[in-house]
Amino acid sequence: MDGDTITLTGLKVFGYHGVYDDERRAGQDFVVDLVLTLDTRPAARSDDVADTVHYGELAEEVAAIVAGDPVNLLETLADRIARAVLRRALVSDVRVTVHKPHAPIPLTFADVSVTISRARTDTEGQADESSTG
Repeated sequence: MDGDTITLTGLKVFGYHGVYDDERRAGQDFVVDLVLTLDTRPAARSDDVADTVHYGELAEEVAAIVAGDPVNLLETLADRIARAVLRRALVSDVRVTVHKPHAPIPLTFADVSVTISRARTDTEGQADESSTG
């Protein structure tokens, strides 16, 4: 990812995602980190939020995705978030990390997370299918 970035870190949202029935029934906190790549020069020149990504509105949209329809996998949730972010015309790339700090792992651990990177394709304007994790 080359270019300017907007970073949103630690967005905590309660959701019902997981493979196990009790995860979907009881729910748990998820934490989302985003790194958006875009050209911020137009916003810097105009000093107008309309020329950039409004991170408050973005946070609300991402929170609605996490609080919304349950999925089994963090990979699926991260992809939903990435696709929503890439619908913003100014964003060329996004890196999404979804943390599940209370995952049902019967060992002591600090966190588990999935990180994906998606880019807008030149021809489709959709998320690229490449990922890292």
